[in-house]
Amino acid sequence: MSKQTLDRILQSQGFGTRKGCRQLIANGDMTISGETVTDYRASHETNGLEFTIFGEPWIYREHVYIALNKPAGFECSRKTSHHPGVLTLLPEQFTWRDVQPVGRLDHDTTGLLLMSDDGPFIHAQSSPKRHVPKFYIATTHDPVTPELIAHLLSGVKLHDEPAPLAAMSCRALDAHRLEIVLEQGKYHQVKRMLAAAGNHCSALQRSAIGLLTLESLELKEGEWRYLDEAQRALLAPAAL
Repeated sequence: MSKQTLDRILQSQGFGTRKGCRQLIANGDMTISGETVTDYRASHETNGLEFTIFGEPWIYREHVYIALNKPAGFECSRKTSHHPGVLTLLPEQFTWRDVQPVGRLDHDTTGLLLMSDDGPFIHAQSSPKRHVPKFYIATTHDPVTPELIAHLLSGVKLHDEPAPLAAMSCRALDAHRLEIVLEQGKYHQVKRMLAAAGNHCSALQRSAIGLLTLESLELKEGEWRYLDEAQRALLAPAAL
């Protein structure tokens, strides 16, 4: 990080265009250390910079890494079709700074969703070469049986897939719920695997990615939080 002018700082944090940020500063809407700043050309060290904008505290972040407990009925897309997008659950500043979902959950799937504006992070987390396990809790229409678990572990053939796909692990939680762990991340994979195994997925939640669990984040549906460095490390294969 380095010194930047105030208009560039506000723009990088998602408060609008550079011209618009200059106007915010000229209007006296930004304070640093309790002092109103009005010269957009003034330079400040960004590392550890804290300021207020419209009276709300803000901490400068070069990139943001976010965990969201996604509710049902939201699409993981910037260009939505039938449902509101997950970005509507975040402050609008994140849209301005091009925060994007890391991978996708179906509109009716709930649970842990990562979001960021860091391109290399998004690419790394989305790459199938990383083999990071993703944990899902599936509610099934028909009872969970030992035969179903065995079928999912041995592999099921899906349409358009050259080889059978198998769960890394799978266990029954109760009569109609199972935990299934995958690393491939194929389109509708859990639902398609259950259908191919002779059952039907009536509800689906992603409960963990790597060693980062939704439970540890203590997020209610629709809530989000920044991920710190230690939490992001739990997503790395080296932590597994």
